[in-house]
Amino acid sequence: MGAHHPECPERLYAIQDRLIAAGLEMLLTHYDAPAASIEQLARAHDRAYIQMIHDAAPQAEDVLTWIDGDTALNKHSLAAALHAAGAAILGVDLVMSERHHAAFCAIRPPGHHAGRAKGSGFCIFNNVAIGALHALDAHGLERVAIIDFDVHHGDGTEEIISGDERILLCSSFQHPFYPGSGADTQAPNIINLPLPRLTDGAAYKAAVETAWLPRLDDFAPQLILISAGFDGHIEDDMAHFNLREADYGWITREIHQLARRHSQERVVSCLEGGYVLSALGRCISTHIDELIGHA
Repeated sequence: MGAHHPECPERLYAIQDRLIAAGLEMLLTHYDAPAASIEQLARAHDRAYIQMIHDAAPQAEDVLTWIDGDTALNKHSLAAALHAAGAAILGVDLVMSERHHAAFCAIRPPGHHAGRAKGSGFCIFNNVAIGALHALDAHGLERVAIIDFDVHHGDGTEEIISGDERILLCSSFQHPFYPGSGADTQAPNIINLPLPRLTDGAAYKAAVETAWLPRLDDFAPQLILISAGFDGHIEDDMAHFNLREADYGWITREIHQLARRHSQERVVSCLEGGYVLSALGRCISTHIDELIGHA
């Protein structure tokens, strides 16, 4: 994405290094994600938009094509975006086959700002929405929950699934803040938590316990997908929340317990934000430890 851009390859290296240091690497099974097909992408995106991304992808090194003010394509971005979406699909297939109860997709680019016909906020294809719609269409599920705890509102996910009563979207985010949406959402299948700057773990926990958890239990999802953004961490200067590793551990533990009650522990988590490398590594180590069920 260019020099000094926060959405950088080092994010994935930091995750890998921390998993090794924490002793979690040996407990995980690794998979190479396949590329998502046009048909799989088209469950969430307009075909004209998919074609535009293919056409806009540069063919030469050191060339960037900007699709919005902060989202660019280089020679490798199309392949990366296709495989990121394919990771969400593979994660769904793995947990539905009962080979694993949970999957974490360490992917770039992120996805939750990508709408039906637009990419923005570093996002090209909406990985979590593609995974959710794959679960419904390919596996015949009737109820899928998406939980988005990125510090930015997942406006693309909301646009794609708004009104689809098979999907319950629970999204928390700093407001007012980028992208400036979500505070006045009326769709019955969406529960947004717009929270003020400097929200800490105690305030976040209270809001989630009141607004999300009873509704999620009533919905009884057969699968839970997570838009796992860690940019609300107190060390991350991309936003202004005061969350810490323990707070991400708490919300992950609540999700895991919800999955135990309703979805045979089936959870697929897809990386979204988190841009301070040390904090990102620590948060994801905590997140994965809770998904495994050790903590």
